[in-house]
Amino acid sequence: MCRQVFGFRLAMIAVATPAALLNATPGLGVRLAGSAVVVTFMVSYVLFRDWQRFGPLLLRHPALLAADALFGSLLLVSAGPDTTLAYVSVCTPLLAGLLYSWRGAAVFASLESLILLLVQATLRHHTVVAESLLLPGLCVITGAMGSTLRTLMLRFGTATEALAETRARLAATEAVSAERVRLAREMHDSVTKTLYGVALIADGLARSAAASPDRLDPALIGRQAELVANAARRAAAQSRDLLTDLRAQPDAAAPDVLAQLSTLVTDFTARTALRATYDGPATPVPLPAATSRQLLSIAAEALENAHRHARATRVDVRVETTATHLLLTIHDDGRGLPANATPETLEDLGRAGHFGLLGMTERAASVGARIELSADRGTEVRVELPLP
Repeated sequence: MCRQVFGFRLAMIAVATPAALLNATPGLGVRLAGSAVVVTFMVSYVLFRDWQRFGPLLLRHPALLAADALFGSLLLVSAGPDTTLAYVSVCTPLLAGLLYSWRGAAVFASLESLILLLVQATLRHHTVVAESLLLPGLCVITGAMGSTLRTLMLRFGTATEALAETRARLAATEAVSAERVRLAREMHDSVTKTLYGVALIADGLARSAAASPDRLDPALIGRQAELVANAARRAAAQSRDLLTDLRAQPDAAAPDVLAQLSTLVTDFTARTALRATYDGPATPVPLPAATSRQLLSIAAEALENAHRHARATRVDVRVETTATHLLLTIHDDGRGLPANATPETLEDLGRAGHFGLLGMTERAASVGARIELSADRGTEVRVELPLP
């Protein structure tokens, strides 16, 4: 705002200088007016151009502004108080109000008014009383305006800081909430399911061990114990992967997602004995690590749903790529989605405890992908991802 005042002052000096020089007394008066114009213009230009450098100095030393006001009085003496150049004097109370609050505005408005009245009296400039009080009145008004603008800007700054702090707190709260949702989704899609399987196998092991001695089957107990051990190791590996993901650098390079999908399908068939096939392009698709993880998690969740809930006998995983998109399709021949598993009611599924489908949609949304679920002759999950 102070820079704008100096800009206005420069404009006023440039516009009024010709008239001031014409009205000045020939000889010494013209030289005084020209010198005052040049010095005042240069000081104003320096402060306008390098306000960040010289503004704090002016703020700490009000005497500098007072010296500028006294020097500016030369303009009035040399050019006369009835020229347009005299209106430059009203800038000083405005600056004082902006820099020094209402006390400074009162002091400098009084100083400028006194200078204007003394110049009129010294030059014996006979005018109507109302005209002689015009410029002093403008000085008082501009001083009050400067003080009011300072108060408004300080309040605006305080409100802006409070708003920024509130936004920062909201952003932190949203980040914490989003991280909690992400951790819940990761736990549901990995460790929770594995531990649930461990519990089921352990229940079967307990029943087998509690059988009567004549019906006890050591081989069955051994197989069940081995399944429990393998599931527990898998849960530990998934927990380790989750911790690694939490500590991973955001810009870490990711392996080829197509090779990972192929490995995922192969491991799924070996673990569940459910026939699953993979069909995709041979050319690697470069994707960010976070995007690759989300795609793999969506595919793993769809495969687990086909195995645990759909009673499927076959799952087909297919990847197609274009110049702009990657299309991932997981189709099984099972019994299809629940009756209420429509895109409009996925949040209701989450409230009812069906977090798998909700997690897939959240994962797709987190990487800017579009997901579609259909139940035509089984279940089909289609993920359309824009390529970078």
